[in-house]
Amino acid sequence: MRAILLSLAALGAAVAFVPAPASAQTGPIYPWCAQYGGRSGATNCYFANLWQCQQAISGNGGWCYRNPFSAQASEPRDRRRSRQDYRRY
Repeated sequence: MRAILLSLAALGAAVAFVPAPASAQTGPIYPWCAQYGGRSGATNCYFANLWQCQQAISGNGGWCYRNPFSAQASEPRDRRRSRQDYRRY
């Protein structure tokens, strides 16, 4: 009887020290997407900044837009734009 209790205690201790499974992690969500022109109409949302997006569509046609799933896209933005905003875009 004593051996059974000791083995159950050892099993309980072993289960208590097993690490919990890691939670699912998502990859980075890039803030810019490119919609390519032409027949395919392909979309690519792996751009860290607007410059990268513009270079990708250069010569191909298309346009760049903010990734709707990006954290930066969900932040409220002031409706008034400064001169610096126009130069940046």
